Amino acid sequence: MRQPRFAAIIFDADGTLIDSEVPGLDVIHQIATEHGLGITREAAHERFRGITMAEVTDWFVRSLPQADDGLAARLSAHIRTRMAERFRQGLSPMPGAVELLENLTLPSCVATNGPPEKVSLTLALSGLANFFEERVFSAYTVGSFKPDPGLFLHAAQALAAPPARCAVVEDSLPGVAAGVAAGMHVFALMQPDALPTDWTGRVTPIANLHALSILLQGYH
Repeated sequence: MRQPRFAAIIFDADGTLIDSEVPGLDVIHQIATEHGLGITREAAHERFRGITMAEVTDWFVRSLPQADDGLAARLSAHIRTRMAERFRQGLSPMPGAVELLENLTLPSCVATNGPPEKVSLTLALSGLANFFEERVFSAYTVGSFKPDPGLFLHAAQALAAPPARCAVVEDSLPGVAAGVAAGMHVFALMQPDALPTDWTGRVTPIANLHALSILLQGYH
């Protein structure tokens, strides 16, 4: 019998499995507005999607003339608190996520740039925590942040799967870049024209997780 193409699937969390990307980015935009920084909601979403909190707070520090040495740490804590408050108001899985995970037969995990406490909260609030149990890996714990491939390579090792036989599901350029650098095939919840042409053959754009369910059936 022909083996399936993939031995394991590695999922990003925010914006991929959990509809937390937009509310989280809205919080950052709101805080930027409160500090008098003239960035539009659209520009904020584009600027901060998929990057680390350190990169977010670095932008604030560079943008605020009154910034002091402790501003980055205070902002990080404030943004995290505000995000958690927003998430607790209501958080849903992405369309198709529950059906995909219920029918998935391959080993899978979550690998995220977010801190452990954030991904634990969002998985619980969205009702997806039981699909992964302990198979949740944070860049803060592993010590490698996307677009570096280390987080995905760590996840592949934990799943006992060769990187070349791992599929990654992502929604941001840093995440897609990390999957490509790890030698994995990436399913990208992105518009095709947003992806570099030199990734052709290594990245498959998908419209949603329903489409991914159908595509995965064809790889068996």
